[in-house]
Amino acid sequence: MQGLNSLIAVVGAYLVGSLSFAVIVSHAMGLSDPRTYGSGNPGATNVLRSGNRAAAVLTLALDALKGYVPVLLVLIYGPRFGLGETTAAFAGLAALVGHIWPVFFRFQGGKGVATAAGALLAINPWLGAATLLTWLIIAAFFRYSSLAALVSAVFAPFYQALIWGVEPMILALIPMSLLLIWRHEGNIRKLVAGTESKLGQKAGPQGALPEPARAHHHGGTHAHHPKHRKGRH
Repeated sequence: MQGLNSLIAVVGAYLVGSLSFAVIVSHAMGLSDPRTYGSGNPGATNVLRSGNRAAAVLTLALDALKGYVPVLLVLIYGPRFGLGETTAAFAGLAALVGHIWPVFFRFQGGKGVATAAGALLAINPWLGAATLLTWLIIAAFFRYSSLAALVSAVFAPFYQALIWGVEPMILALIPMSLLLIWRHEGNIRKLVAGTESKLGQKAGPQGALPEPARAHHHGGTHAHHPKHRKGRH
């Protein structure tokens, strides 16, 4: 019976995670589908590129809540059904999987940073706070949301292991981190190439180079103009 209860909790968390709030909020506020511009990622960072901060903040909050609430419900009501912290951690993992592969949106989801953060805050508030602080520090210094997410994903399991010990819940934390890193594969390539867009930077249609990148891309051509003018004089 305990196994069935665990399965119900995990499936329920997956279904909650499958609510793609970037698309839902954008549609409700009359904005373009975030899957059609910028990175094409249905997440708060890409919604921010639309120029509507309210929509981005609302998306961020709801994406975090869909990771937080399922875990919190298991922690509060789970003990009476024989469920503990390990099941709660796997509920957080299931919510993240739902965000990445949402059953309600043709399994085309986002990267899951906010959802993972919400899950971590519910699993262990101090672990969540330490991970969020890591994100904020990296984002503030480098202005790259993707880099901040990658560093935070790497550090979260280490924080758990070094500060609170290697508990069974780490079996859910490690896959969460690996999923986040894998989902940022394209961002890693852009970071290396110097074409990754920064926080708050508005973006054009999906696949288009960000403004600084376009300027850099055409910089070689413009650099020769002064010489040509000088030669004519």
